[in-house]
Amino acid sequence: MTQTAVQSWSLGLTLHLVLAVALHQAFATVAPPTVAPTTAAPHRDPSSPERGNYVVSSNGSACLLASMGLQLNISFTSLSQNKTVQEVVNIQPNSNSSGSCKSDVATLTLTTDAEKTNLTFSFTLNTTSNKYHLSDVILSAAWPDMKDPVSVHNNSLDYLRGSLGFSYMCREKQTLDVVQTVSINIFQVQVQPFGLTGSQFGAAEECQLDEDDMLIPIIVGAALAGLVVVVLLAYLIGRKRSHAGYQTI
Repeated sequence: MTQTAVQSWSLGLTLHLVLAVALHQAFATVAPPTVAPTTAAPHRDPSSPERGNYVVSSNGSACLLASMGLQLNISFTSLSQNKTVQEVVNIQPNSNSSGSCKSDVATLTLTTDAEKTNLTFSFTLNTTSNKYHLSDVILSAAWPDMKDPVSVHNNSLDYLRGSLGFSYMCREKQTLDVVQTVSINIFQVQVQPFGLTGSQFGAAEECQLDEDDMLIPIIVGAALAGLVVVVLLAYLIGRKRSHAGYQTI
């Protein structure tokens, strides 16, 4: 193979690999569009919520720690508009917090808007596997424009999974679907409902979303490094054969 052919082959391979990496990034970063319910009126999402820090204590010691930004996404019948609307409302970080802790169940309750919104998270610990997860969410809301108060409860959830003695952490936004008309957007969450020692989070176990977000640049970097190696080897092989062709007999 001549040096020109080797270089042409290297250039073609480089272009194919760069195109493949670009397509991978495009498909990895573009999320599918969200289809709003047909009965909901258009709404404007607020900015990302501020992060609140919450502590539940038992016998004078912290038994649940949580740090997160929260948004409620609720569909309800509007009195003023006489139709179903969809509202996204931030939970303020100065919300009143309370809760309780048992050996295998820990709860955190947030109360906002002068007692008109109550949100309770319940975590369950599997004492056999030493794994915990968010298993139960209760929400009640009675906003001025609601024709009827909203009250939902789902005790079969499986979110925010972690290990005993470790905290669960996720920097990426997550949406927790509670029921068809209610979901919760959660931002920059770190939570530990079991196995606390003192008032500090244990070592963090990062969520799959964060791991995937870190994996993309690693793949791209590895692909680019591979391109450099392939081009360099092709150049050296072509150069060596070119010099060999000019040797005298």
